[in-house]
Amino acid sequence: MPQPLTRRSQLKADRRHQLLDAAAHLVAERGFHGVRLEDLGAAVGISGPAVYRHFSNKEAVLVELLVGISEHLQSGGEDVVRSSTSPVDAVRGLVDFHLDFALTSPGLISVQGRDLANLPPTARGRVRRLQRLYVELWVQVLCSADSGRTEDTARVQAHAAFGLLNSTPHSTGRVPDAAMKAVLSRMALSALAIDVRNDSRETA
Repeated sequence: MPQPLTRRSQLKADRRHQLLDAAAHLVAERGFHGVRLEDLGAAVGISGPAVYRHFSNKEAVLVELLVGISEHLQSGGEDVVRSSTSPVDAVRGLVDFHLDFALTSPGLISVQGRDLANLPPTARGRVRRLQRLYVELWVQVLCSADSGRTEDTARVQAHAAFGLLNSTPHSTGRVPDAAMKAVLSRMALSALAIDVRNDSRETA
């Protein structure tokens, strides 16, 4: 059983999370090469050298951000599928899960799309592997939801849905999140050939 964190350890963990949140915002805004560790420190009220207590270099921050995204999506997607009552329910659950991430972390989507190439090869390979696992999870569920759907078709549909769901960096703030989620959910389910007419969650 894990030991409870000491106050010192908790404060250090909290600071690390603050630095990662600041990094996601700054790198999304300026690009990886436009951000210094001093900028991260200033964003959370500590000196540049103090950042080194948490991360060895700027590259380590990017690794934690992008590998962390991929691990969250892949493991969270598996949890959704395990808890679903049917393949169609699993598809709807995956859309909701991905939308929750996209609406709360648009900066991370921007960073992943633009700065993946700045990861060291080992970390970049891990992200790519996790991304493939996540896509194939969707493919398996889509094929289960429609026995006539081929894996190739399901893969195309999944990538089309990701394009819709990951559009949030360009649209957040224009309408309330609840309305945005309803619109993007409906569009994604349509792209996945899932009937939305009897979805009680529809608000428009």
